[in-house]
Amino acid sequence: MPLPPPSPLLADVLPTVPRRYRLPPLDTLWGDAGHCHAATALALAIEQARDAVARAEAPGKDLEERFTDALARMVGDGIRAEGGDPVLQAMLLRHRYPAVREYASLSARAEHDRRTIVGAVNTLAHPVRQQHMPPGTGREALARLQSCASSRCWPRLRQAAQDALRMPPFDQDPALQERLTRLLNHEALGRLLRIDGLAGDPQVLRYQSLRNAQGPGAGSPSATALGVSSRQRGAAAEATAAKAVMALARRLNTVEGSERQYRVVTSMRVPSTIPASHAHAKTEWDVVLLVRSGADGPAAAWQVCLLVEVKASVDAATTGLPRLLRGLQLLAHAEAHTVYAFETQQGTVQLSGESLRALSPDAADPRRTVLYCCDSSADATARLLGAATRMQLLSAPMTLAFASALAERQDADIEPLRTLWQELLTSPRWRAVLGQLPLLRQVRDLMVHTADLLACVESLDMQ
Repeated sequence: MPLPPPSPLLADVLPTVPRRYRLPPLDTLWGDAGHCHAATALALAIEQARDAVARAEAPGKDLEERFTDALARMVGDGIRAEGGDPVLQAMLLRHRYPAVREYASLSARAEHDRRTIVGAVNTLAHPVRQQHMPPGTGREALARLQSCASSRCWPRLRQAAQDALRMPPFDQDPALQERLTRLLNHEALGRLLRIDGLAGDPQVLRYQSLRNAQGPGAGSPSATALGVSSRQRGAAAEATAAKAVMALARRLNTVEGSERQYRVVTSMRVPSTIPASHAHAKTEWDVVLLVRSGADGPAAAWQVCLLVEVKASVDAATTGLPRLLRGLQLLAHAEAHTVYAFETQQGTVQLSGESLRALSPDAADPRRTVLYCCDSSADATARLLGAATRMQLLSAPMTLAFASALAERQDADIEPLRTLWQELLTSPRWRAVLGQLPLLRQVRDLMVHTADLLACVESLDMQ
C-alpha cells in the first residue's frame, strides 16, 4: 500500500509552534565565554573541543585553560559551606573518608538486606508460627524477634536471637538452634549492624544530612508519596498533550476529511513481532497521530504521521533521547508489506509496516515525525550544560581529587583537571560528554510547550 503524501496542513502547523526551549545561536555566546557562568563556560569549552576533534585538530592550550578554570570555579562554588551543592559535597565526603565510603556502599543495598533479614525472621517467628508454640518463654522469645525485625532494630534483634539460643525450647531443638545460628551469622545482618555502628561517625552524620537535603531516601514513605505525586503529574501532562494532538486531528479531519482520516492513540506499545532487538529502545509511545487514506475504507491499516513524547523537563528528554532514537530504529525494522498489531489505550490498531520503515532517523529528519511536549517553564537563560554531563564531570575521580585538595587549601594544584581534560579528548567513555551540546540542541529543537501546541492548533480553527 503506497504511503499518502505528507499533509500540507500538518507540514505548515508544526514549524509554526513556538520553540521556547530552543538554544540561542552559539556564535552569540563565544565572545563572552570567559566571563559567563562556570557551567556555561564549561559547556562552550567542551563544544569547541568537540569541534576541533571532529576536524582532526588538537585543541589549543587556551581551550584547556578555559576548561580547567571553569570546572575549578564550578567545584569551588559547589563545596562552599553556604549555598554549595549538597550532591557534590556528599560525593566529596565519600572520596575523603573511608567510613563514609563504607557507609554509602552498605546503604546502597541496605533495603535488600532488610527484606532478607525480615524474611528470615518470619520463617522463625511469624505470628502464625507463634500461635503453634505453647505459651511461655519460647513464644515470648519469638515475639521479641518479630518485634525487633518489624522495628528494624538490628542490635536488639541480634541480642534477642542470642538470648533465644540459651532458653527452652530452642536449647533442646537442633533444628531451631541451626536456624537461629544461621540468622545470627547471616551476612545481611552483619552489614545492617555495621551500618548502625557507622551511623554515629561525625562525617557519616554530615553525609546523611547532605543526602537528606537532596530529597527523601529510596523506599521511604516520603519517597513513595513523591513517586505517586510524580506519576499523577505525568498522567495529567500526557492527558493534556493528547488533548492538543486530538484537537489537531479534528482540524485535519475537517480540512482533509475526504482525502484522509486522522485519529489519536495513547500508550502505543511496540509488538514483539517487529524483527529487531527491543533492548534499550523505546517500546511505548505516549501520544501518536495516525492517518489513512479516505479512499481505503475502515479495514485499511493506519500509518504513523506524528509521535509525541511527554517529558517533565529538558533534562529528562535529553537523557531519554538516545532511547527514543533507538525506538525509531526499532520501528524502522518493520517489514514493508506486513501489517502490525499495536496495543493502545484505545484498543488494538493495525499499522502499516511501510509507514514504520519511513520513521528511521537515518532516513528522515526526526523533527518531521517527533515532538517532545513539556509543561515546565523555560529557563530565563538556556542551560548549555546538561545535568547528566555536569554530574559525570563532578563525579570523576580527578575532579574529586581536586575538590579534596581545594577543601584543604585555596591554592590547590589544578593538575588533576588537566588529566581529566586529556581523557575527555581521547577516551571513549567521555564521548557522550564531548557530544553533549549537539544532543541538547537536538532535544530542544524537538521540544514544545504543550500550551503552545494547543494554542497554535486552536488558532487554526479561527482562521
